[in-house]
Parts: sequence; structure tokens; C-alpha cells
Amino acid sequence: MEDYSAYSAPEIVRILGVRFKDYRMRANLTQKEVSEKAGITIQTIHRFESGLANNITLGNFLMLLKTVGSLRDLDNLMPEQPESPYLLKNRKKTQRIRHKKEQL
Repeated sequence: MEDYSAYSAPEIVRILGVRFKDYRMRANLTQKEVSEKAGITIQTIHRFESGLANNITLGNFLMLLKTVGSLRDLDNLMPEQPESPYLLKNRKKTQRIRHKKEQL
């Protein structure tokens, strides 16, 4: 498993675009078919797959995954976490994290 922490966001988008092309082709779909089903322009799909896009909206990415039948893979990307004892205080779940301001 690769460590992506050294990559910039645009580099990760490029990697995802190349991978998406493989998913699309394995689903036996053309860029035009994906465009019609996802409601995303062919140009956006082409730029994403060819590594020319250094950014893509999360909404578009989710629609692309849905179109090729890979939306279920989101659990691998960001699985639900078990309850954290750190976040449970006085039997109430912490809603936000606050850090004390430093005194000057």
C-alpha cells in the first residue's frame, strides 16, 4: 500500500484519473456514456483521465464512481471508526475539539 502523504493534491488527482480510466474501461463504458450517465462533460472526463485536470469536485468524483459501480469502495477510502473513548466524556460524545489559547 502506497503512502500518499508526500504527494500534492493535484498529483493525487492525476493518479485517481488514471485509475478511473481503468475502472471505466473494465465497466465497458465509453467516455460519452459516462458523461451522459454522470451528467459531467466529456471534456472534464477526458482531462481527468489524461492527467490534465489538477482538480475535480468531490461531487463529480462521486458521480463518476457511481457510474462505474464503484461507489461502494468509499468504505475502503474512509471506513467508519469505532467509538473513541477519548471523545466520550461524561457519557456524552464530544461535538468539537477546542484547544486552549496560549497565554502571552
